[in-house]
Amino acid sequence: MYGTQALRTAFMSQFLVAALYKFVSLSDTDVLRDRILEVCRTNRVNGTILLAAEGINGTIAGHPDSIDTVLNFIKSDARFAEIEVKFAASQTSPFHRIKVRLKKEIVSMGVEGLDPKQVVGTYVDPHDWNALMQDPDVLVIDTRNDYEVAIGTFKGAKNPGLQSFRAFPDWLREEMKTRDQPKVAMFCTGGIRCEKSTAFLKNEGIDEVFHLKGGILKYLETVPEAESEWEGECFVFDQRVSVTHGLKEGTFTLCWACRNPINEQDRENSEFQDGVSCPHCFLQTTPEQKASFAERIKQINLARDRGAEHIRDDSTSLASSARCASPKNAASSD
Repeated sequence: MYGTQALRTAFMSQFLVAALYKFVSLSDTDVLRDRILEVCRTNRVNGTILLAAEGINGTIAGHPDSIDTVLNFIKSDARFAEIEVKFAASQTSPFHRIKVRLKKEIVSMGVEGLDPKQVVGTYVDPHDWNALMQDPDVLVIDTRNDYEVAIGTFKGAKNPGLQSFRAFPDWLREEMKTRDQPKVAMFCTGGIRCEKSTAFLKNEGIDEVFHLKGGILKYLETVPEAESEWEGECFVFDQRVSVTHGLKEGTFTLCWACRNPINEQDRENSEFQDGVSCPHCFLQTTPEQKASFAERIKQINLARDRGAEHIRDDSTSLASSARCASPKNAASSD
């Protein structure tokens, strides 16, 4: 089931992380939510799964046998038999609880009428991606948010500087006005954002639209580092924060105040205080907000000292009061 030797090794790790999505028409999301939630809880699998009329999207983690059970359950529904799944190993659990949520979209682009099941760009295998990027007639676009691009991207890729994926359609419209019959290649973390963005461009009348099959994660998993055109690390939306070639856990951590990825240099900065501030947000939060964040961290540490579980990763309140000042923390699942 797990494919490569690297993933067979991952299967032997303490935790297996599975990122999954599929665009498929769903009319019974309420029932699906309850059934998936039950099987995940029974098997102690944590993470977040989104359900909408357009399909399913999520990332889950647990013991390899438990992940196998949950995925087999999901795939037992004929609508999910061919669901896209990518695996990675983790020595610690990247999630603390399971959430199955109903949404309007499984990835929010805010454009009505897009249907990747009907219209989508041409998939490019990771082993063919380098050759496509090297074509001088191809515009390569990173569809991710600016804070994701900041820690890693493909050589020569164009960064739209997005604060939100919902801003991407307007940016694309303006960019296409400057180009005559462009060839466009797009990529994202796991592939799902490109399903929407390539469908959008096709609907806008752009004929030659390509996207990286399986996203950056599949590229990092399957393309040897010596042949790779990837520079840096890849941001992921769980407590691993970033991964590198071979899907090894990266060096970045998360600022729990603004939810920006931070590196060793950021952590050594005088403006960094764990859970309170970092160089990205120090000047963007008030003393009252910093005091609130510090109290939250104090309660987390007290709970840890008592041996009690404190769900830090779900403490979005650490970031929520800073969001009006810092737009870089709006996490989306990919």
